[in-house]
Amino acid sequence: MAAAKKKKDPKPNSGLGSARARLFAGLRPLYRPVTLATAAVVVLAGILLPHFVGRVPDLSGRPEYQLSSADIEISQPPHWVPRDLLNRVIENADLPEKLRLLDDSLAQEIASAFESNPWVEEVVSVRKAYPARIAVDLKYREPVAMVEVHKGQQPIDRQGVLLPAQDFSVSESRTYPVITGVASTPQGPAGSTWGDKVVEDAAQLAVALGPVWKKLGLVAIACPASTADRAKIDEGVFVLVSKGGSRILWGHAPGSDHPGELETRQKLGRLEDYVKRFGSFDHPQGPYRIDIRHWRDISRTPLSAHGGTTEIFRL
Repeated sequence: MAAAKKKKDPKPNSGLGSARARLFAGLRPLYRPVTLATAAVVVLAGILLPHFVGRVPDLSGRPEYQLSSADIEISQPPHWVPRDLLNRVIENADLPEKLRLLDDSLAQEIASAFESNPWVEEVVSVRKAYPARIAVDLKYREPVAMVEVHKGQQPIDRQGVLLPAQDFSVSESRTYPVITGVASTPQGPAGSTWGDKVVEDAAQLAVALGPVWKKLGLVAIACPASTADRAKIDEGVFVLVSKGGSRILWGHAPGSDHPGELETRQKLGRLEDYVKRFGSFDHPQGPYRIDIRHWRDISRTPLSAHGGTTEIFRL
C-alpha cells in the first residue's frame, strides 16, 4: 500500500507578504501623476502665499474705498426726530472723519454708534457698497406722552423709554397726552426705560388713545396712587381728564387680565359714543365723574361742590 503524500508546509511569512501587498495597493493611487501634482501645488502655495500677500497693494487708502462719515445714509427720519441726528451720532461716538470700507469692524462700529442714540430703537442693518457708500436702516422711537414730574415734563415712547426733553418745544409738548400722578423719577438717562411699571402701562394707554385723543377733548391720563392700590378690585384704575375737568374712569391698562375688565376696543367705543351723544365729556353741566367700566351702562355724577344725582345711560 502506497504511503500517503505528505502535505506541504505553508510558505513562511505568507501573511506578512499579503499585508504588504494590500498596503502597496492602497498607496498606489497616491502615486498617480494628478495626485502628486496637486500635492505639489498645495505645498508650494503654503510656502509662497505669505510672501505674495505681503506684496498685494493696500486698497483701503484709495478714494473709492473711503467715505466721509457725514455722507452716511440713514433711513428717512419722521418729523419728531431731530434733523441733526447723524451729526449727533458722529460726535457722540467719535467716529473718524474718513471711514475705510475695507475695515472688517466698520459695520459693527457704525451700528454701535447709532444704537447709543436715544432716538434709535433698533439698527436693522448696515450695508457697505462700492464705490464707497454706507446705508444704515434704522427703526426710530416715537414719542407717545409727556410724564409730569417735579421739574416739568419728560417725553416717553410706547415702551416707557425716556426721550430727550430738549428736543421738544413747548408747543410740541402740548400735542401729546400728559401722564400725571407719577411718584417715581427716571432711573437713567434718555434712551433707558423709566423703570416704573405704572409709567409703562400709562404709555400703552396713551398709544391706545392716540388716534382719538384730540377728537375726544382729553388732556391727561391720571395714574393710580400706588402699585399696591392697583391690585384692589375698584382701585388702581387709570383716569382720563377732559379739557373741562371731567374725570373718566377708564380702568386698568390695555392688556390687563383684571377680572371683569372690558376690552380696550369696547372702552374706546363707549368714549366715542358718549361724545357723539353729548358733544363732550363736560356738557351739559360738567365737569363730571364718568364711569365707563360697567358691562351694560355708563354712569356720571357732577363734580360740583353741591354734588348731584348720578345718571345712568345705556349706549
